[in-house]
Amino acid sequence: MNTIESFDNEFCKVLNDYLMSAMSNSNHMLAVSCWMDGVLMPFIDRQLSKKSVNDARKIETHAWTLTDRGDIKFELIIYFGKYSLRRYARGSRLDDCLPSSGSAEHISIDFEKERIELHLL
Repeated sequence: MNTIESFDNEFCKVLNDYLMSAMSNSNHMLAVSCWMDGVLMPFIDRQLSKKSVNDARKIETHAWTLTDRGDIKFELIIYFGKYSLRRYARGSRLDDCLPSSGSAEHISIDFEKERIELHLL
Protein backbone atom coordinates (compact mmCIF):
# COMPACT_ATOMS: atom_id res chain seq x y z
CA MET A 1 0.00 0.00 0.00
CA ASN A 2 1.20 3.53 -0.63
CA THR A 3 0.87 6.47 1.74
CA ILE A 4 -1.78 8.32 -0.24
CA GLU A 5 -4.29 5.54 0.50
CA SER A 6 -4.57 6.65 4.14
CA PHE A 7 -5.40 10.24 3.23
CA ASP A 8 -7.40 10.07 0.04
CA ASN A 9 -10.60 11.48 -1.45
CA GLU A 10 -12.67 8.93 0.47
CA PHE A 11 -11.12 10.05 3.78
CA CYS A 12 -11.78 13.67 2.77
CA LYS A 13 -15.49 12.79 2.47
CA VAL A 14 -15.44 11.12 5.91
CA LEU A 15 -13.62 14.14 7.29
CA ASN A 16 -16.19 16.49 5.74
CA ASP A 17 -19.04 14.60 7.48
CA TYR A 18 -17.07 14.58 10.73
CA LEU A 19 -16.53 18.35 10.58
CA MET A 20 -20.22 18.88 9.80
CA SER A 21 -21.10 16.98 12.97
CA ALA A 22 -18.49 18.92 14.96
CA MET A 23 -19.94 22.21 13.70
CA SER A 24 -23.42 21.19 14.80
CA ASN A 25 -22.05 20.44 18.29
CA SER A 26 -20.26 23.79 18.51
CA ASN A 27 -21.62 26.63 20.59
CA HIS A 28 -20.50 29.27 18.06
CA MET A 29 -23.40 31.10 16.35
CA LEU A 30 -21.96 30.72 12.85
CA ALA A 31 -21.08 27.05 13.28
CA VAL A 32 -24.69 26.01 13.76
CA SER A 33 -25.69 27.56 10.43
CA CYS A 34 -22.70 26.11 8.53
CA TRP A 35 -22.83 23.44 5.89
CA MET A 36 -19.52 21.73 5.14
CA ASP A 37 -18.96 21.82 1.40
CA GLY A 38 -15.82 19.74 1.10
CA VAL A 39 -12.38 18.94 2.41
CA LEU A 40 -9.65 19.26 -0.18
CA MET A 41 -6.65 17.05 -0.72
CA PRO A 42 -3.44 18.94 0.16
CA PHE A 43 -2.02 20.99 -2.72
CA ILE A 44 1.51 19.84 -1.90
CA ASP A 45 1.63 16.09 -2.56
CA ARG A 46 4.87 15.55 -0.64
CA GLN A 47 2.95 16.39 2.56
CA LEU A 48 1.36 12.98 2.14
CA SER A 49 4.62 11.02 2.20
CA LYS A 50 5.17 8.76 5.19
CA LYS A 51 8.38 10.61 6.06
CA SER A 52 6.73 14.04 5.92
CA VAL A 53 3.79 12.98 8.08
CA ASN A 54 6.10 11.22 10.55
CA ASP A 55 8.40 14.27 10.80
CA ALA A 56 5.76 17.04 10.85
CA ARG A 57 3.01 14.98 12.53
CA LYS A 58 0.44 16.96 10.57
CA ILE A 59 -1.16 17.55 7.18
CA GLU A 60 -2.34 21.01 6.14
CA THR A 61 -5.19 21.47 3.70
CA HIS A 62 -8.48 23.39 3.36
CA ALA A 63 -12.16 22.90 4.06
CA TRP A 64 -15.03 24.86 2.53
CA THR A 65 -18.18 25.85 4.39
CA LEU A 66 -21.36 27.50 3.24
CA THR A 67 -22.97 29.94 5.67
CA ASP A 68 -25.75 32.47 5.52
CA ARG A 69 -22.93 35.03 5.23
CA GLY A 70 -21.34 33.32 2.24
CA ASP A 71 -18.57 30.80 1.62
CA ILE A 72 -15.67 30.44 4.04
CA LYS A 73 -12.44 28.67 3.11
CA PHE A 74 -10.94 27.35 6.34
CA GLU A 75 -7.31 26.42 6.75
CA LEU A 76 -7.50 22.84 8.06
CA ILE A 77 -4.61 21.43 10.07
CA ILE A 78 -4.83 17.76 10.95
CA TYR A 79 -2.45 16.69 13.71
CA PHE A 80 -1.53 13.03 14.09
CA GLY A 81 -1.46 11.22 17.42
CA LYS A 82 0.41 7.96 18.10
CA TYR A 83 -2.40 5.71 16.88
CA SER A 84 -3.02 7.63 13.65
CA LEU A 85 0.74 7.87 12.94
CA ARG A 86 1.04 4.07 13.17
CA ARG A 87 -1.96 3.57 10.90
CA TYR A 88 -0.63 6.13 8.40
CA ALA A 89 2.79 4.45 8.34
CA ARG A 90 1.07 1.16 7.43
CA GLY A 91 -1.15 2.79 4.80
CA SER A 92 -4.28 1.90 6.79
CA ARG A 93 -7.58 3.79 6.88
CA LEU A 94 -7.75 6.73 9.30
CA ASP A 95 -11.53 6.77 9.81
CA ASP A 96 -11.34 5.18 13.25
CA CYS A 97 -8.68 7.72 14.33
CA LEU A 98 -11.28 10.50 14.46
CA PRO A 99 -12.22 11.47 18.03
CA SER A 100 -15.83 11.94 19.08
CA SER A 101 -17.26 14.92 17.16
CA GLY A 102 -18.78 16.17 20.43
CA SER A 103 -15.36 16.35 22.10
CA ALA A 104 -14.12 19.95 22.16
CA GLU A 105 -10.64 18.92 23.36
CA HIS A 106 -9.66 17.42 19.97
CA ILE A 107 -10.98 20.11 17.63
CA SER A 108 -10.66 23.88 17.49
CA ILE A 109 -12.79 25.96 15.11
CA ASP A 110 -11.80 29.63 14.83
CA PHE A 111 -14.14 31.64 12.60
CA GLU A 112 -12.16 34.86 12.97
CA LYS A 113 -8.90 33.27 11.74
CA GLU A 114 -10.80 30.88 9.43
CA ARG A 115 -8.85 27.96 10.85
CA ILE A 116 -9.76 24.46 12.03
CA GLU A 117 -7.32 22.32 13.99
CA LEU A 118 -8.12 18.65 14.45
CA HIS A 119 -6.13 16.20 16.57
CA LEU A 120 -6.48 12.60 15.45
CA LEU A 121 -6.11 9.83 18.01
